[in-house]
Amino acid sequence: MRLLRRGPVMLLWGAQTCSVFGDRLYAMAIMWLAWKQSGAAAMGWVAVAESVPYIVLGTLGRSLVARFAALGRLAVVDVVRAVLVGVLPLVWDTFGLAGMLACAVLLGVGGALFDPNLGALVPELVEPDDVQAVNGLMDLTGRIARIAGPGVAGVLLAVVPRQGLFWLDAATFVVSGVALAVLSGAPVAAVPTKAQEGAKIRPRARVLLRTRPETAAAIGVHGAGIFAHSVALVLPAFLVAHLHAGAAAYGAVLAATGAGSLAANTVAGNVRMPGSLPVFYCATWAVSGLILASAALAGSLPVLLAVSVLLGAVNPFLPVALSTHLSAFPPAARLRLMSVDLTVIRTAGTVSMLFVPGLAGADPVSAFPLAGLGLVLVAGAGSMAAWRLGRHRSPLAPVEGKELARD
Repeated sequence: MRLLRRGPVMLLWGAQTCSVFGDRLYAMAIMWLAWKQSGAAAMGWVAVAESVPYIVLGTLGRSLVARFAALGRLAVVDVVRAVLVGVLPLVWDTFGLAGMLACAVLLGVGGALFDPNLGALVPELVEPDDVQAVNGLMDLTGRIARIAGPGVAGVLLAVVPRQGLFWLDAATFVVSGVALAVLSGAPVAAVPTKAQEGAKIRPRARVLLRTRPETAAAIGVHGAGIFAHSVALVLPAFLVAHLHAGAAAYGAVLAATGAGSLAANTVAGNVRMPGSLPVFYCATWAVSGLILASAALAGSLPVLLAVSVLLGAVNPFLPVALSTHLSAFPPAARLRLMSVDLTVIRTAGTVSMLFVPGLAGADPVSAFPLAGLGLVLVAGAGSMAAWRLGRHRSPLAPVEGKELARD
């Protein structure tokens, strides 16, 4: 609340809350459109098409990503995305699935340029002591959107033409772009010029991860966590097989998880996290895996709802801890690591969507303990590795300069 009294932070947070909410509307609209026009397979192709640019640019496009390390340039990206989203229904009607996939790829390129740069620039807007709090505040935008977005999208799909959701999302991109343009001309925006200057170094991911292996362990565990939690895709089948429950129970579980995460966000952004953040981060994923595995032990819906609240309560600590850790790096290194992290989780998410539902669908009840305990093992090993590799290193003294660019 103290940070929201600052004009630049309030402007950015409000604009991004609007934009992320619009993204949830877009996600519902594009999947509905893909299914209705071309069937279930098209839904998978859309998801893959939007993820591929994250993987490619995160792996090979460090120079291109670094060129957008400025609020003004991110404003241009948002305007372009607004145009792409606004014309997407027309492109579909004119060029069919191929045209829509081309738009999805271009939107993915925009996201791959925008997301890591915004994450790297946000810490520059506050003092070092407020970095964790501002990361918690930005995480709150996603929490609100994930809870409210699907419900609002469902209502709007019932009362407005499908184009309406795309136009609404385009409007939220415009709002975000205007806010970023305003911030780029404000005095506070003089701070992010450090990120622009640092981005000229363009550090190599191999050097960063080899020099900071505890950070590499945390990013690797992030990918494993995303992969393991994709078992939630078969949650409806799990509810039917385990509790003989239906759609109402599914909605209740999602609501309980969202409520837990929303409540815990207020703690994650404001309570000092103990010890080494990479160790804490990996250990928190292990706790999340343990809770995920325990879902199979729930013998009734109320017990499962309690488990869901606990699982949701763990979630905000994960992005806040990792973002705060990465924010301690110099701007160029921070941007590169955030881009690598996005590449890892997009890769894990894409692979999981292709394989996990089919594998878990055969036995959805057993899938939860298998995924959860597997995550416990990986995250536990990551936590031990992060502790051993980082215990003699200062968390605020990462390498920089020529050392970063060395191959």
